[in-house]
Amino acid sequence: MLLVACAIILNSQNKVIVCQRSTSMHLPLKWEFPGGKVELNEKPEECLIREIKEELDIKISVIKQLSINDHHYLDKSIRLIPFICRYLSGEINLKEHVDFKYLDKENLLDLDWAEADLPILKEYLCLS
Repeated sequence: MLLVACAIILNSQNKVIVCQRSTSMHLPLKWEFPGGKVELNEKPEECLIREIKEELDIKISVIKQLSINDHHYLDKSIRLIPFICRYLSGEINLKEHVDFKYLDKENLLDLDWAEADLPILKEYLCLS
């Protein structure tokens, strides 16, 4: 099972940063919480800080972990480890994704999400 960390990144207005996968990625054009594969001997929180810097060119801080989601696609299984994070600095510069949005919590369900992210999205929406 592939270990993947993902970030629900909140900016100063508490809008969530979401990213759209490129056409060359698995699950093309689906929306997701950004993140990436946890490397050997790397903590998920460390992975997120590294991956967000590599993929979006911004700095974040990790606030809180949400429930882990094990998801089975036809061709692979992933263990998605989500964290609520705070945007610290930098301008978003997409390296892998084709688009990003800053959305209010109530508009998140309007997107076409990657399946593994849906339980995480639902848990986040239940938080007050």
